[in-house]
Amino acid sequence: MSAPNRRFAIAGLAAAGGLATWPTAIAAKRPAKPQPPSPAPPAPPPVARPIPPAEAVDLPDGTKLHYVTDGLGAAVIFVHGSLSDYTYWNDQIEPFAERYRPFAYSRRYNWPNQNPPIKGYSAITDSNDLAAMIQRLNLAPAHIVGHSYGALTGLILAIQHPDLIHTLTLAEAPDISLLKQLQGEQAKPGKAMYDDIMAHMVTPMHAAFVKGNEPAGVATFIDYVHGDPGAWDKFTDQQKADTLRDAHEWDLMLTTGTLFPEIHVADIAAIQLPVLLLSGGKSYPFLGVIDDELERLIPGVKRITFPDATHQMWLERPVECRNAVFAHIDAHR
Repeated sequence: MSAPNRRFAIAGLAAAGGLATWPTAIAAKRPAKPQPPSPAPPAPPPVARPIPPAEAVDLPDGTKLHYVTDGLGAAVIFVHGSLSDYTYWNDQIEPFAERYRPFAYSRRYNWPNQNPPIKGYSAITDSNDLAAMIQRLNLAPAHIVGHSYGALTGLILAIQHPDLIHTLTLAEAPDISLLKQLQGEQAKPGKAMYDDIMAHMVTPMHAAFVKGNEPAGVATFIDYVHGDPGAWDKFTDQQKADTLRDAHEWDLMLTTGTLFPEIHVADIAAIQLPVLLLSGGKSYPFLGVIDDELERLIPGVKRITFPDATHQMWLERPVECRNAVFAHIDAHR
């Protein structure tokens, strides 16, 4: 058959349906090729348990502290820092509840507490409140985890009420008084750092709060710790509102109270508890100096520094911080 005739014959066979059915007929005689099993559908993401509703405890002096708790077992009490409240720890409640009984509470004048003002308010007051809460809820000895001003509260608790503590974790306690108690080569730069904090942060904050200008007082703090005179102005309106929600404690500390109470070196050196220090490698320099001194003073202390973290290491490295506390608690059961 010539090429043209062959082309026409194939065309006719196709038109008659021959070529259309031919591959199908051959395929029908072949054994079916086994198909790989279908991949299993991805597992749904775990559903986070909702944060339990807040409860409240009435202390002997009439102070009411709100807190959230979950889980069973040994009590782990989270103490938040300044311009914050118990919601700072929301992401830690569920993971800790799988192993312990976490408590996150708001200090005396932080949301949603509505306690009457007192004179002389400071971290010492907060420490006494924490001691009273532990005793009222029968939580002793508890594992205490404090961040920033909450860590200062925990440090004072360790000095005044060590019997209430099982382990202590301090994330950059602002024990500013230590800066003027440094020895040797650190004495002069430490005192200079202390004087700078008092002159350029505490004094202007005091002046603003005495005038009732809470936003100006908070702005002074934010600008100072960020090392940027325009840091507060860069906050969005919502960020400013969220920050000011928990500024009421400073209305009292900076007018009739004390922002940074004196803590003596000898009292810190006398602490006989399992202590873990958490530090941020990119935090405020004065907090690094303070942690250096705490590490030197506290017998048997363990310190972990997260090189890329700032003062907010609990928000930036939540899993690493949590695992560090797990290990610390488990090592001292």
